Amino acid sequence: MHQDDRLTTGIRILPGGEADLVQLTDLYNHYVTGSPATFDIEPVHPEDRRQWLAEHPGTGRHRLLVAREADTVLGYATSSALRPKQAYETSVETSIYLAPQHTGRGLGALLYHALFEALAGEDVHRAYAAVTQPNEASMRLHERLGFRPAGIHREVGRKFGTYWDVAWLEKPLRRSLQSVAETTTAASAA
Repeated sequence: MHQDDRLTTGIRILPGGEADLVQLTDLYNHYVTGSPATFDIEPVHPEDRRQWLAEHPGTGRHRLLVAREADTVLGYATSSALRPKQAYETSVETSIYLAPQHTGRGLGALLYHALFEALAGEDVHRAYAAVTQPNEASMRLHERLGFRPAGIHREVGRKFGTYWDVAWLEKPLRRSLQSVAETTTAASAA
């Protein structure tokens, strides 16, 4: 058994729902008030997060998966709309938040693997992640899972009296239409 397997034994990954809303909100507010990982400045309330929850149903491109041990939410991963225009619909922005006392257990990888498995049957071409800098642990996790640098927005957000850079990372989830067409053309010619 791999060490990460021992650390994640007993953890279930399930779609998030209304019953998780308070714990999800509390977990997120930890990062709102104590970290530049999110650019929300003021804590949110469960009522404020209901629309966000509704935008992440159990099926489709936009998902919310929760890591739970017994009745405790340890973390969550989402895939959300990247931009509102229709041409962006096959791209998603992914996010992952872990309860601070549960980092270093392999939960991030566990959640992301489950998210990408859930998205495998959906029409999603690329996943993007925005990581406030510096954040070595998040950068390592994303790179280990196949994300590659896509650019940096310099001093794009101000929080705690500091301007923060955000690194954008991307991960292909499906072959491009061009490569599919090239494969089809090559097969036809053979």
